[in-house]
Amino acid sequence: MSNNQYKDGILPQRLSADKYSNNFTDLHEPLNAHEALVAADRCYFCYDAPCMHACPTEIDIPMFIRQIAVGDVTGSAKTIFNQNIMGGMCARVCPTETLCEGACVREAAEGKPVQIGLLQRYATDHVMSREQQLYQRAAASGKTIAVVGAGPAGLACAHGLAMRGHEVVVFDAHEKAGGLNEYGIAAYKATDQFAQKEVDYITAIGGININYNTALGRDITLAELRQSYDAVFLGIGLSGVNALTINGSDADGCDDAVHYISALRQSNDLSTLAVGRRVVVIGGGMTAIDVAVQSKLLGAEEVTICYRGPQERMKASAYEQEIAATKGVLIRCQLQPQEIKTDDSGKVCEIILEYTENENGKLVGTGQTLTIRADQIFKAVGQTLTEYSELKTENGKVVIDPTGRTSVDNVWAGGDCAVGGDDLTVSAVAMGRDAAVAIHATLSDSLIKE
Repeated sequence: MSNNQYKDGILPQRLSADKYSNNFTDLHEPLNAHEALVAADRCYFCYDAPCMHACPTEIDIPMFIRQIAVGDVTGSAKTIFNQNIMGGMCARVCPTETLCEGACVREAAEGKPVQIGLLQRYATDHVMSREQQLYQRAAASGKTIAVVGAGPAGLACAHGLAMRGHEVVVFDAHEKAGGLNEYGIAAYKATDQFAQKEVDYITAIGGININYNTALGRDITLAELRQSYDAVFLGIGLSGVNALTINGSDADGCDDAVHYISALRQSNDLSTLAVGRRVVVIGGGMTAIDVAVQSKLLGAEEVTICYRGPQERMKASAYEQEIAATKGVLIRCQLQPQEIKTDDSGKVCEIILEYTENENGKLVGTGQTLTIRADQIFKAVGQTLTEYSELKTENGKVVIDPTGRTSVDNVWAGGDCAVGGDDLTVSAVAMGRDAAVAIHATLSDSLIKE
């Protein structure tokens, strides 16, 4: 096989073993002890700190940084975990540049914020690597709660309930727990099986039993759960994938980005993953960035993200867009897909896109088109909730009150599946944590009445 033949089409093993290893190393090197002290020393320890208010889980950031500064790293981790039991993963995947670090006083004054994310990772890794269990369960309550979904919202809820003495039975459709942390984020953001290490750390508190390969609507029903358990929490995420309704969207070589990232995350040998020579990604969110960057790291020569709106409306942060650009990904905006063309064998060979413009606040096509050669196209145009007739939904998400309670008695929900969920691990954790508090309060009231 000639070199040109080898490169054309969607093929595995484009790179050497060393190249794969180097490409998928940790995005950010962790701080050592000296670096952590230097970074902590930059914090002003602000009163009513804006960084704390910018964090969806409201971690006391000045406190945990001060604890690092005085050598109490375990106490620092406790401060973090009290608000966010998945603080280790959030330290790796949170868009800190738009949350805590974006609100940092030093960012406003100097354009260089305190390294809050890396300091948070330093503290949480310190405790997790030593398997220090910082929480103990309360006395048994006699109540059992079903949690559907072992992602960030479900695990945070499960931990909060188990800590308060309740028994928790978790149901998840996958073979592993972790949700999008395990299946959906870029591999270079959470290396060394960190998602599973975090699951193990969270469940080590006891009282949490996880049933795998068990899907709501297929293997269990909401009615069955309500009958068998004292309360139910739904952290089911968005399992459906939005369709790309254009000609050729089902052609060979046109794939869902979510499914591809999942396959990549579960691969033990990246050289077995097939990737195109010329890749086009349709979308403008984090999934689009993640699949584009990883395609480049797998050996694709040309990777182009096409987003239908202006760049400032992309859901992916400016920082993530910058990562893509530094990896050689081209981002093109104001382009909406019109048709995917195939060759004689039925495989993707190019995509036709139409330029868009803003007309009275609405994006409209201009009639002018652009054709891009491609042998692989990824659809990253959003996900949807699998409908459950019992639940009230709004715009494709479960309606909840401020405590996470749904329209169905004794059923709570949180994370991406619920109204207010914003596709961030940290937000899902906050919703699961708060739902655990609400469920505990409700069950405690029922115990008093009994």
